Amino acid sequence: MTTSVAAQPELAFRGRSRTATMDAVEDIIYGSVAGIAGKYIEYPFDTVKVRLQSQPDHLPLRYTGPLDCFRQSIKSDGLRGLYRGISAPLFGAAAETSSLFLFESVGRELLYQTKVAPRGNELTLPLLWLTGAISGCFTSFVLTPIELVKCRIQAPALSEGAQVSQLRPLAVIREVYRHEGIRGFWHGQLGTLIREAGGCSAWFGAKETVTKAFYKMRLRSATSEAEQEAIRAKPLPLWQQAIAGASGGVSYNFLFFPADTIKSRMQTSPVGGAQQRRDFWSEGMAIWRHHGLRGLYRGCGITCARAAPSSAFIFIVYDGLKRHLPMQ
Repeated sequence: MTTSVAAQPELAFRGRSRTATMDAVEDIIYGSVAGIAGKYIEYPFDTVKVRLQSQPDHLPLRYTGPLDCFRQSIKSDGLRGLYRGISAPLFGAAAETSSLFLFESVGRELLYQTKVAPRGNELTLPLLWLTGAISGCFTSFVLTPIELVKCRIQAPALSEGAQVSQLRPLAVIREVYRHEGIRGFWHGQLGTLIREAGGCSAWFGAKETVTKAFYKMRLRSATSEAEQEAIRAKPLPLWQQAIAGASGGVSYNFLFFPADTIKSRMQTSPVGGAQQRRDFWSEGMAIWRHHGLRGLYRGCGITCARAAPSSAFIFIVYDGLKRHLPMQ
């Protein structure tokens, strides 16, 4: 038996009679707000993650772990150093999160248009994981140039002859364009594509899986159809929404973290120097030879630790705005 969209509270706002343009505008605006808020929470942890991932193979490890990286970074640059270059990532967070929700809606529409799922019915969990993967594929092309600039700002010591003036977004953009042209901004695209396609599938899919599990638990106490409808019509308590969102964040980062490590290494490699830049597979094999599986997961712990509260906050803000401030 199928369930109507209105019976799926976390997605009920998608069932309103409205135009696709209005839905897209909401996805962009509310996704941007949620992404910016989440970025302020996670950015110091992301800086530490990039610095851990980007340590060169031919030198002794500069950081023994996340806490040591925090300690050295604060001692060297203060807390402000952990927020170095946040202006570009704030724009990136708005672009990323709005793109994720926008393209996830596009993925749903594709499934309806191709008759994979009947329009007006709740999507099954496998299809919700699929719409996340579709969203990640599209979003990766938006995200790669933004992350390339961010990574080069966060790990400046790895750039040959890096100066303080080169730690600004416009200076990095000019440097990349001068040496590699427009194509250089998509250096590491394969890593972003793998990470986003698989990771976003897990991000949306795990969140919806946990959400459905919570509703299933609540529905067990219902004694009538009317009571079941009342439960479905109300959002979950905030703590359950937070757990669902956090599960998406941890799943996204853990499952495809090696692709992110390879991408970060590629994007922080020197531009225009004598050293030839490696492609995705060559970079991955270099990390494996020197550090094994542990090297591919360097920084994963700190990443999952920051992703849990950040993703929880993003989903709560986005779903709350969509539910309570619908555009007419």
